[in-house]
Amino acid sequence: MTSENKSSGATFAQHKPDVETTGTGLKRWLLSKLVHHIGYPPIRIVLWDGTSWVDHAHQTIATVYIKNKTWLTRLILNPDLYFGEAYMAGDIEVEGDLESALQAVYKSRTAHANSTPAEQLTYAWRSWRRNNSMAGSRRNIHRHYDIGNDFYKLWLDREAMQYTCAYYESPEDSLEQAQLNKLEHVCRKLQLKPGQTVVEAGCGWGGLARYMARHYQVHVKAYNISEEQVKFAREKVREESLDHLVEYVLDDYRNINGDFDAFVSVGMLEHVGKENYPALGSIMRRALKPDGLGLIHSIGRNYPAPMNAWIDKRIFPNAYPPSISEIMPIFEPNGLSILDIENLRQHYTQTLRDWLQRYEEHLPEIRKHFDEPFVRAWRLYLAGSAASFAGGYLQLFQIVFTHGENNNLSRTRKHLYMDASDEKGFHGSI
Repeated sequence: MTSENKSSGATFAQHKPDVETTGTGLKRWLLSKLVHHIGYPPIRIVLWDGTSWVDHAHQTIATVYIKNKTWLTRLILNPDLYFGEAYMAGDIEVEGDLESALQAVYKSRTAHANSTPAEQLTYAWRSWRRNNSMAGSRRNIHRHYDIGNDFYKLWLDREAMQYTCAYYESPEDSLEQAQLNKLEHVCRKLQLKPGQTVVEAGCGWGGLARYMARHYQVHVKAYNISEEQVKFAREKVREESLDHLVEYVLDDYRNINGDFDAFVSVGMLEHVGKENYPALGSIMRRALKPDGLGLIHSIGRNYPAPMNAWIDKRIFPNAYPPSISEIMPIFEPNGLSILDIENLRQHYTQTLRDWLQRYEEHLPEIRKHFDEPFVRAWRLYLAGSAASFAGGYLQLFQIVFTHGENNNLSRTRKHLYMDASDEKGFHGSI
């Protein structure tokens, strides 16, 4: 569950609930308090002893079973955190589509806009202890990305191992095709030419760097602090005989040096920390040649909001999806001009649904290596993220930028939408 402190449009919480609450005494009262905090969503909630709540004013889309009395008070105090904890433990079950149920709760909570005091304290505590220093960033990345390449291979695309938003040019596109579309889309935005130099900050398993080298004949220097990812990327680049064009550097983006024709960062900004944005902009300004182009691809929001406490604790420690206004300190103090912002939110919804489907298909293999709380946590994370993008609570921004004084720029966007038959057009493989 996630808390959003904005209200908009007609909502579940704006009607007088036509509720039915069974049971008596304290449990019934506590259940009513919980429902109030989560904004009267169109779901049925059933406790371990059969005590239940349902709002007859809306069609019930799912049933949530709270199987252990330990969690009821905790859920009232901090639903953002403890729903995930209880689901991981197997003490909450959802009957019905998990993504739809979560999206309904997100919508009702957004309308209700009343985070609990415990949630506010949790957000304040986590913000205070947030650590995106070089050492802190290594620990954060290790906890998420170094849990095993074989795990990610099971449900990411087979072509490029992209753990970021794909680009579905057609509803029929497979995950593999959509990720290749994304790589091509990024390359076109950077207007790459043979012989140019590119620096990549946070390269994942290296798929974008190899794609740029293979199809655009550019020289790429890619930085990453995940040992598992860099090891995989170095093996792949040697296998594909591209190591004369691509160098993978096991180091922090803050140590980038050199002059480059292009700067690209896909899926790293969420891990940088707002306090480091001006310094990141300074690095980009220093690394980018006078007529160079840059691109940042990042999860974001339409307005500033706290990171979900459970995601912060269990999945992405110290991560933060910024709003556009929060991103601006990267550019404004450093004389960098934004040329284009594209929002790929709906593409990320589909990406996450494809990931979740593959994740579920590979559960027998995943369970050989991870325990049930881990399995349930990642299911909740993928379904909850899909619900967040589908509901508009998360966005996906691609921002193209350059030096403020650069006049060597395209005046149209023709380079983005060239026909596939053009000699510089779309490349169909990595």
